[in-house]
Amino acid sequence: MYIEKVKIKNFKCFEDWFEVALNEGVNIIVGNNEAGKSTLLEAIHLCLTGVLNGKYLRNELSPYLFNRNIERAYLESIGTKNPLQPPDIQIELYLAGDKDALEELRGNKNSEKNDKLSGLLFSIEFDKKYDGPYTELLKTKDINSIPLEFYQVQWFEFSRQAATARTVPLKSALIDSTSTRVQSGSDMYISRIVREFLDEKERVAVSQAHRKLKDAFKKDSHVDAINKRLAQAAKISRKNVSISVDMSSHNAWENSLMTYIEDVPFHYIGKGEQCIVKTRLALSSKKNSEATVLLIEEPENHLSHSKLNQLISDISTDNSGKQVIITTHSSFVANKLGLDHLILLREARVTRIKGLNASDFFHKLPGYDTLRLVLAKKSILVEGDCDELVIQRAYKDANGGKLPIEDEIDVISVGTAFLRFLELAKALKIPVVVATDNDGNVDRLKKKYTDHEGIDHIKICYDAEIDTGDLVIGDKAFNYNTLEPKLLKANSLKLFNTLFGTDHTLDNLHKYMLGRKTECALTIFSSDTKINYPQYILDAIAK
Repeated sequence: MYIEKVKIKNFKCFEDWFEVALNEGVNIIVGNNEAGKSTLLEAIHLCLTGVLNGKYLRNELSPYLFNRNIERAYLESIGTKNPLQPPDIQIELYLAGDKDALEELRGNKNSEKNDKLSGLLFSIEFDKKYDGPYTELLKTKDINSIPLEFYQVQWFEFSRQAATARTVPLKSALIDSTSTRVQSGSDMYISRIVREFLDEKERVAVSQAHRKLKDAFKKDSHVDAINKRLAQAAKISRKNVSISVDMSSHNAWENSLMTYIEDVPFHYIGKGEQCIVKTRLALSSKKNSEATVLLIEEPENHLSHSKLNQLISDISTDNSGKQVIITTHSSFVANKLGLDHLILLREARVTRIKGLNASDFFHKLPGYDTLRLVLAKKSILVEGDCDELVIQRAYKDANGGKLPIEDEIDVISVGTAFLRFLELAKALKIPVVVATDNDGNVDRLKKKYTDHEGIDHIKICYDAEIDTGDLVIGDKAFNYNTLEPKLLKANSLKLFNTLFGTDHTLDNLHKYMLGRKTECALTIFSSDTKINYPQYILDAIAK
């Protein structure tokens, strides 16, 4: 059994309904900071366990769980003629796989009202039994935050049966190497090792050894002396007081054991190593009682390249039947696990590489440029490295010495693949500027980008004027409508001869710049001398 689809409403960064389909095996969630990657993992884990940040949510309700825009709209409506209903949070997991197990979860308690679906619903919503007190509170208009005292937490199967940690057929493990909070890793993992590898005879032997430790502790002369003093201290209690080892439950020995890695307690080892150990233990378990959904938050954090390679190798060769959902910023992780598994998330919008017409193209890319486009606040697409250097310098000159990347603007060289990158930008509504040559045919350029006209987050910049001249190189007419001649046109012959340390005529300088494109672009980028830029370049870098 696995999670086929997730739907989230009003939870943290997700405003109204958000939906994402998942693969049965590996899923790689890529997105910028604040895109909702961590929130997606939290929501899945919450719906499978009832736990958020290591605590049962029923006892930890907070207004900060609600989407801020939804909360603001609700509070602003208080005191108006038609106040909004108190907002709710809904998390739905649609399950697929084992038909027999799914039958028990089948029903219409889901937002789609489809009784043929199987899954789980976790909700935080207003409790109707408080209609009276809430109505009285509304009259006072004294509501400054979501009135959580009137809310209830509900956990259901789609069949309308109450869900519990025991009855939920999927178990999840959330592994977050970025967290500084110790997640009871030692006790949980040593217990798992004991359950899986020790037989009953060995369990009894360990239990008896633990009991002997208790007896030895009590008989120690120092402990005995302390207990006698405690017994004489009437101010503490009228009953006998002593200190000992906890043996209050039959498995107390399990809870008091500590996991060691190379003689170092588990929670003291590096977070990267913790991540690897936790992941391997979760993957190694074949039992249905253990985690069947593995949620991993940015595994590249705290891991060296070699350690990350080990971890990704473990995941990619895993045959335990786990569903793995990973969030990452790393192109290495994306490439290693396969772009077929890549889910691109941006501002609660989601798309997949394999769902694009340009899918084959992106599969052949190393992956880095794809992630750059998704992760940047804004991108400027150019044809080659020379264009990239000139755009960077133009931006720097116009913005007090700051490079574009300092303002979260990435200048990406894409060759002639502008349309493929624009398809991705259109799907995710990524702000993108194309800075391109007109190559002497403006009409062809306009036709090429017809499908992107009027899209407010996509801008196409080019020089609308076609330049001509008499220069011929070999048997081919010189193209006056590329970056280098446009730059020369915007400046003087004397300035560029000084810049490059040459003494050329106009035609010879055109030939020089054509034959040394990269060298000239590097000189422009690194020179103390500022130059003028064609208008289309200035349009491309405008904020």
